[in-house]
Amino acid sequence: MPSRSSAAPPSSPVRAAAVAAAAVLLAAGCGPGGSGEGAAPPGAEPVERDVSFQSGPDTVHGTFALPPDADGPVPGVLIISGSGPTDRDGNGEGRPDADTNLNFARVLAQAGAASLRYDKLGSGETGTGSRGEDGAVGFDDFEAQMAAAYAELADQPEVDPSRLLVLGHSEGALFALRSPEAVEGPAPAGLVLAAPPGSRYMDLIDRQITDQARRAESQGAMTAPDVEELLSDTRLAIARLRAGEDPPRGMAEGLAPLFGEQNARFLREIDALDPKEMAAELPGRTPALVLWGTEDSQVEGAEVDRLMEGLESGGRTGVERERVDIEGADHVFREYDDGPGAVIPDADRPFADEVAPAVESFLDETVG
Repeated sequence: MPSRSSAAPPSSPVRAAAVAAAAVLLAAGCGPGGSGEGAAPPGAEPVERDVSFQSGPDTVHGTFALPPDADGPVPGVLIISGSGPTDRDGNGEGRPDADTNLNFARVLAQAGAASLRYDKLGSGETGTGSRGEDGAVGFDDFEAQMAAAYAELADQPEVDPSRLLVLGHSEGALFALRSPEAVEGPAPAGLVLAAPPGSRYMDLIDRQITDQARRAESQGAMTAPDVEELLSDTRLAIARLRAGEDPPRGMAEGLAPLFGEQNARFLREIDALDPKEMAAELPGRTPALVLWGTEDSQVEGAEVDRLMEGLESGGRTGVERERVDIEGADHVFREYDDGPGAVIPDADRPFADEVAPAVESFLDETVG
């Protein structure tokens, strides 16, 4: 029976470690492949055009999507990818058919909203930008890219700049939470937080590596001593990075790409952010919609509970802070079934139907 966690998707911060760590994860997970026919896409086919814009020294490439029946200025939504080298459509090397961002763009088009999605640094046409292949990228570089993309969306002639929202998937939800402070011009009229982490970043990494290693051990793909070495090295690396020290040498195979010097700056910076605190510190009148799939193996329901505590703190009244749990959906909001003979590849599994009405209702309440 295939496991929904058996392939670490690019939106998981443990992708590099999990793939390389003694080949512990089976290839049967929700990754590439499929029948060739594919599931029907959600929403409506938008009218799209390529865009490019500057973020500091980097040229960023993306896609602007417009509802097919747009008449006059429409709301605009910035879509931010999850972690890893994830391109504008929400795809990466380990999961090339996820199409998370593309599916959200189609849902938004059907709801009457334009959107902009982009190739984050390290992915797609943007590539490494002004950096070499080994150049370090920090949280502030990704945040600057997000702010530049928001400004580009606001500048599109078909978009009403007073009706802008930000949609962040997985790690992208952290940037969405930062957006009211990080962007210039009108603040977002609302946030959509899709599969958002609710704990500190390296705590999430620790939990994901632990879950996947223990599963690999139970399947006979890793020995108990190898698991203990992997987990010990993981926790040592996290402790050293949090103490401002260099990553440890001689880590278990597969951990160096994750905790090495190239990623150390980014990990320290993003780990310093507590999603619950970020949610609590949102401007008081910022509406938020939280989407979570009940079959999400990357972000647990307890993490979303914790994030909601932050969103609902401070006695805010009259502000939309809604959580919608999508039954049977995985981390990329595709329908998931782990029963014998179930369809596993992303391309063959439909985007969950319950996402569209939740998004459309939120748009109507915030920018309709």
